[in-house]
Amino acid sequence: MTTNLKSGLSAYRDRIDSRLAVLVPQALPGQSELDAAIAESILAPGKRLRPLMAALTAEDLGGDVETAIDAGCAVEMVHAASLVLDDLPCMDNAAMRRGRPAIHMTFGEDVAVLSSIAVLAGAFQLLATIPGLAARERSEAIAILTRAVGTAGLVGGQFEDLRGGRATRALSEIATTNGLKTGSLFSAAVEIGAVVAGANGRVRALLRDFAADLGHAFQLLDDLLDGTSSAVLIGKDVGKDQGKSTIVSLIGRPSVMHRIERHLADAHQRLSEVFGPTNRMHMLLDLIFDKALAGSLEPLGVAAAERRDPGAGAR
Repeated sequence: MTTNLKSGLSAYRDRIDSRLAVLVPQALPGQSELDAAIAESILAPGKRLRPLMAALTAEDLGGDVETAIDAGCAVEMVHAASLVLDDLPCMDNAAMRRGRPAIHMTFGEDVAVLSSIAVLAGAFQLLATIPGLAARERSEAIAILTRAVGTAGLVGGQFEDLRGGRATRALSEIATTNGLKTGSLFSAAVEIGAVVAGANGRVRALLRDFAADLGHAFQLLDDLLDGTSSAVLIGKDVGKDQGKSTIVSLIGRPSVMHRIERHLADAHQRLSEVFGPTNRMHMLLDLIFDKALAGSLEPLGVAAAERRDPGAGAR
C-alpha cells in the first residue's frame, strides 16, 4: 500500500508541476531577470504539499481534481512568494531555500520583492479565473486565501515572529504564532479543496481543525530540524532559531517530539471524522513525519507503528 501511495503521490506531483509551469506569471518583454526570478521562486523543487492536499481533499469528497489542482497551485504560489519574502535580509536573512540560493541572493533584493508581488498577484488572478468553479465558489476560495495571507494569517504570524521572537514568550503565544505562520496555508489548501467539492460547513470546519494541528506539528518539526548540523538535510539555512524564543528552547527536544505526536493524533482524528479511518490523507501524514521523526523518536522508545491509535484503522 505504501509503495502504491508513493507512486500515486508522485504522479500527482508531476501533474502539479506541469500545471505550475503553465501558470507561471510572465513579465513584460525584455524583463528576463524578473521572469527568471518569478519562475525560480515557483518552480524550485518542493514537496508541493499544499496543492497535493487540495487535490486529495477535493477528489475524496467527490470534487473535480483538475479544478482542485489549479486552486491548489494558487495556494502553492502564495507559499512560494512567502518564502521569498521570509528569506530577505530584513526578515530571516537566509541564504538558502529548497537546496538553492535564496531568490534575493541570485537576483537582488529589489527583484526578489517584485517577483514575490507578481507571484501573489498571479495566485489570486488564477483563483478568480478558474473555469471549473462557479462565481460563488470562486469568491469563497479567494476569501479563504486572502485570510490566510493577511493579518489573521501569514502577515500576522510573521510580524509576531519578527517582533517577539527574540523576547521571552509564553508557550501559548509561540504556538499561536506558529499556527498563523504555518497552519494558515494548510488550512486554505484543504478548505479550498472542500469548496471545489461543494462540502458543507461541518466538513470545512473539521478540515480547518485538521490543518491547524498539522501546522503546529509541521512548525515544531521545522524547529527541531533547525537544530541539525547540516543545511543539506532540510534544503535551507539552519541555526536561524538561535537566540529566538521557541517551543524547543522552552520545553526541550524530547517534549517537543511528544507534542508533535499529540498534534498528529488529533489531526488523524479530524481526518477520520471527514473521510473515515482509511484514506490517503492519513497515509500522506505518515509519509511526511515518520521518516523525519524516526531517528529522533527511537531513543525515546516510540516506534512509528505505536505513534497512532491502534484502533483507528489503516492509514
